[in-house]
Amino acid sequence: MSTQNSSAVTINLARKGDSLWAEAFRRLIRNRAAVMGMAIIFMLIVLAVGAPFIAPRSFSDQTLLDVNKVPTWVPTIFTSMKPYARYSADYPIGADYVGRDIFSRIVFGSRISLTVAIIGPLVSLLIGVIFGSVSGYLGGRVDNIMMRIVDILYAFPQILFIILLMAFFRSTFAKPEPGTFSYAISQLDAALGGVLFIYVGIGLTAWETMARLSRGQVLSVREKEYVEAARTIGAKDMSIMFRHIMPNIIGPLIVAESLSIPGYISLEAFLSFIGLGVNPPTPSWGSMISDGSQVIRTYPNQAIFPALALAITMFAFNFLGDGLRDALDPRLKGTS
Repeated sequence: MSTQNSSAVTINLARKGDSLWAEAFRRLIRNRAAVMGMAIIFMLIVLAVGAPFIAPRSFSDQTLLDVNKVPTWVPTIFTSMKPYARYSADYPIGADYVGRDIFSRIVFGSRISLTVAIIGPLVSLLIGVIFGSVSGYLGGRVDNIMMRIVDILYAFPQILFIILLMAFFRSTFAKPEPGTFSYAISQLDAALGGVLFIYVGIGLTAWETMARLSRGQVLSVREKEYVEAARTIGAKDMSIMFRHIMPNIIGPLIVAESLSIPGYISLEAFLSFIGLGVNPPTPSWGSMISDGSQVIRTYPNQAIFPALALAITMFAFNFLGDGLRDALDPRLKGTS
């Protein structure tokens, strides 16, 4: 056998010995769109973490003399601004209606969107997977009762439910008595810039779909031969769940949750757009788009640039989710 053939056999044996996760990762990095999405997400993480060092100004700094100022290059793209533009070289993409640097606010606003992109899936996986897995594994009356709870929560439109929750939280914790639990919660919400109740609202509504999906996955796996074999040798339910069922269903659950991340980001942006999101002056891309929409005919840069940041972020997570779906699809095993 030639040296070249020996090398090929060695490579093939190494690949056959790889775990399913190694094969999935190899397929993922071959997906150009997914790699581009990961690169954009990595850049956003760098922006969010290094915002105080990357942004030229603080997100709350106001210079009233620079209200609605734009750099000279912006009117060359948005020609409708030429009769109104007040030029300044101090702002990369302009200043808003109270003289705050739009670029700096976009950089700091990435923190809100990325935090929601992390909190939403974590809550959904933590609550939804546990709830759905227990329901599917136990079955019978327990499964029926648990799924009826999910059906009741599904009866309410998600956005309307979250809007009502946000309005309730904001009114309940508006003026609490010092020293009470409500006061501590309101102070924590103020310290976080008004996003605490957004996390709570998303957390209370994000897990139902994951619960149904995980239940269906458990129902399809719990009757498999290897699960029956584990029961036969006396394995405990907890061991069966975590050693035999969970490793075989986690792939589809991760894919489903990664594809739902853009929905969490757009939900936060929508809440901020209608005034139920972050508290001023904490920047959110949704609130920036809302502010910019008031002057979009004369200063379109104030709405378009945060909208572009939001769109690019959602595209990045969509690309990554599609790549994970293709990489973790068991039907693709051994095809690459």
